[in-house]
This record gives sequence, structure tokens and C-alpha cells, in this order.
Amino acid sequence: MENAPTVYHTLTRILGQTRTWLDKRHYQTLAWMITGLLASKAVSLTEWADYTLSRAQYAQSTVRRFARWLQNERIQVHELYAPIIRQAIAEWGETTLYLALDTSQIWKQFRIIRVSLVFRGRAIPLAWKVIIHDSSTVGFETYRDVLDRVAELLPEGSRVVLLADRGFVDTALMDYLTKTLRWHWRIRIKSSVNVYRKHRRRIKVSSIRLKRGQARLWHNVYVTNKRLGPVHLALAKPQGTRETWIIVSDEPTSVATFDEYGLRFDIEENFLDDKSNGFHLTDSQIRSTKALERLLFVLAIATLFLVSQGVAVVEAGKRRWVDPHWFRGSSYLKIGWKWVRQAAVRGWALISKLVLSPQPDPEPAMASRKQAAKRKEKRILSVQTEVFELIHA
Repeated sequence: MENAPTVYHTLTRILGQTRTWLDKRHYQTLAWMITGLLASKAVSLTEWADYTLSRAQYAQSTVRRFARWLQNERIQVHELYAPIIRQAIAEWGETTLYLALDTSQIWKQFRIIRVSLVFRGRAIPLAWKVIIHDSSTVGFETYRDVLDRVAELLPEGSRVVLLADRGFVDTALMDYLTKTLRWHWRIRIKSSVNVYRKHRRRIKVSSIRLKRGQARLWHNVYVTNKRLGPVHLALAKPQGTRETWIIVSDEPTSVATFDEYGLRFDIEENFLDDKSNGFHLTDSQIRSTKALERLLFVLAIATLFLVSQGVAVVEAGKRRWVDPHWFRGSSYLKIGWKWVRQAAVRGWALISKLVLSPQPDPEPAMASRKQAAKRKEKRILSVQTEVFELIHA
């Protein structure tokens, strides 16, 4: 990448705007790591060194510099990331923030727990944790500190809705979200979960009958053997798919609940960007949880930088300069990445700060008109709502 020095200087100006760094060499090294990542499209300290300018005579010296940074206990990534992400979402106070909680496994040994902000078809990392764990189910006490970190980042007074998959069906989580964090939530549950209604027999979710194209909304029920509630269910078998959606919510459900929960899949795109579709995290040879958390910090800043750049390109009406589609066919991350790679050669300007607009997406991505039409076919034709009496009224 011919413009590596330009990207580096842009990143140092952006990162240097915060005062939490113990040593300016920490963010200078980080800037070179991100520059190497964007140029090489790989998590490889050796390849990053190829794009780094320094006084070091030997390439191995630069590789060791990066390795020391990843092992440096003085670099507390969440304290460093906090002011950066706070600035990026500072204008979101009046907007509902949809957060996605999920996990991803690497090398069948480590599991990444991450909470991300859903943003225009992608998810921007807010906080994360790496543990040695070989199961997709993680106990609430293991990731509660991740939720607490996120709570400290969000604009005061903002409305928050957390989205999570079946691995997070935990009454302790639901209680904590409602009573402590004051967040709303939509969580997909397993068909084996028990449901309780006043003056009705206990029933498993799998026993609730659904026809193809039908949605059933149950309000004021209680779930699991701990009888958590009152909560609200949304069940559906959309046309055009074999899948059954079963969602529990702290707020009364509607057809819109399915659209809200569908936003959770944006974090899977984020994990895909980390792996095969972008940064190739699994190519890393790092096998330390703390070093991996610092590496994820590198990827988080890179993601935020590219998405912010992509947003700026679209807002400037220059999206088709790098995206060959008539309609937006690339993600904001890919648009930003293409712009960064060509900026110096073509004399294009790069952004000077990291900002995510809270405004609706002016040009949602569409892989093809055919796929968009297929998504419309997966519709719900009939809705049945039942409101039960409160057990503890």
C-alpha cells in the first residue's frame, strides 16, 4: 500500500486526540499495526512490518516491537478505547441503541465474548473479553463485567435494547438487564423452555402451535422454572423459510419484534470481518487471552476507522467512486477500506475523527434485487395476540 505513511499519520492524529495514553509511543505503534493490517489484510506481525517505517535496521526488530505491545500489561485496552468510542457515539442520546451480545470461538480453545453496537448492517465493537472455553454457552457471571463496561460508554439517558441468541437464555441476565442496567431486551429462547400463564397449565414453547406464515404474540407470561416475568413472547413461522422464531422480550411484542431481533445478525457480519471476510484473525499465532484482547483492540479501532470513513464517503455522495454497484452493494467497512487504499494515489482526503451518525442509513446495502425480493417473501400473513392475566397482580 503506497499510502501507508498517510494512513499512519491520519491514525496518529486521531488516536492522539485522547489523553488516556501513558506513552505516545503506545498509540504510534498501534497506528503502524492498524496500517499494516489494512495494507496486508491479515493479522500477521511479520506482514505488518513490511508497511512500517522506523529507524529499526532489521524487520525482526519491528515484529518484536509489535509483539511487546500485545504483551504489555500497561496497555489497558478498555480504558483506552472508552474515550474513542464515546466520542464516536456522542450524538446518540436521542436514538435507540441496539446492542448485540454474542460469542465466537477461535482454534476450539478460546471464546470471544463481545457486545457491539448495531450500525447500518454491521456491528461496531463496544467491549469484549477472551476466555479459555470450549462451549458456546457462557455463564452470566463470566460476562457481566463486559455489560458493565458497555453501560459506562453509552450516552446518558439513551434507550438501549440488547439482542441475544439462545446461548444467553439466563434469568440472571434478564433480571440484571431490567433491574440494574435499565435496558430493554429481546432474546431468542429454546423450544424446550417452560411457559406459565395464570389459570392455565404449564406448557413448553414447542407445544405452541404455529402455521406457516403465522405469528403468535403472548403477553404477560412467565418463563423457565424460575417463573421469570411478566415477560412477552413472539413466535413466528415466516413464509419462505423452515425456521421458527421464538423471542422473549421485556416489552409487549409485535411483528416489529422480529425485525428488531433480526438486527442481531449484524454482529455475525462483524465476526466474519474479523475472520475470513476481512482481517483473518485466525491466522494469528497468539495464544494468550490478554494479548488476544489487545489484538481485538487493534481490530476494533480498524473497524471503527473504516466504517467512519465509509460513512463519510457515502455522505459526500462519492460512494460510486469505489463501489461499482448502482445501488450500495458493499458494506460501509468495505467502502471505507477501498477509499483508504486509494486515497494517496488519487489525492483523496481521509477523515480526521471517528464519528458514527445516529441518523437512519440513507442507502441500505443490497447484495442484489433478487435477494431483496426473496427477503420480502419471508413475510407473516396472520397475527394472533393473546394477553393473559398477571399471576402476581
